[in-house]
Amino acid sequence: MSGASFLSLEVTDRIGILRIDREDKRNALDAEMVDALGDQCRQIERREDLDVLILTGRGRSFCAGGDIAAWSAQSATGFGRHWLRDGHDAFDRLARLRQPVIAVLNGHALGGGLELAACADFRIAEAHVKIGQPETGLGIIAGWSGTQRAVRRFGAQNVRRMALFGAIHTAAEAEAAGIVDAVAETGTGLDAGLTLARRLLTRGPRATELTKMLINAAEGEERERVLESLAGRVAAASVELKEGVQAFFDKRPADFTGKEE
Repeated sequence: MSGASFLSLEVTDRIGILRIDREDKRNALDAEMVDALGDQCRQIERREDLDVLILTGRGRSFCAGGDIAAWSAQSATGFGRHWLRDGHDAFDRLARLRQPVIAVLNGHALGGGLELAACADFRIAEAHVKIGQPETGLGIIAGWSGTQRAVRRFGAQNVRRMALFGAIHTAAEAEAAGIVDAVAETGTGLDAGLTLARRLLTRGPRATELTKMLINAAEGEERERVLESLAGRVAAASVELKEGVQAFFDKRPADFTGKEE
């Protein structure tokens, strides 16, 4: 099966639910699924009928992270050149979506699963969930921004406890530490996510999109792209652009005098 077949997207009333659907592997990600995630995010970014995205897993698992059988079989060069870089590309696309992203942790979020959750703007964990970064116990690092984005979003000391010392948190402990934003009773996480998504839909969609971009920039996420995107929007809406384009087609010098709005 292709990686895309393990991801499903449903859109209803401007809310998208993106599910990881590989229950027999506890929704672990292999290389094809990582590529499919990046492709899915490209499509989500362009959808005009989708204003909020919920990310969750099928069945009783959220995401077990990277499929150990998939990454352990790679050479050191392939691991660094493809597995880690491709994962970064896909996770960056998720974190930088224009739509707010709510991660519903319906099962354990360990290793790459927690790195995936870190891409979301808000995290809801069901009460039974365990959260941690066990990679160093396998002799490997948290490679999908588990020491970078995770530090920005969870705090360096929390990441030290998980990544260096192997601390595994309950959902309640993770909420107290600021790693997740809310805890829901087991089996009710998606309902809680939908309630939050509907609240977001009552707010100005353009203002919400721009505010997310500015928060990302303040956090060090895609600062250069945010600045150019915001400036580009202002320029694209100006009468100067209209005059410049018209002058190009008329094959004449542009007249920008008196063109301020």
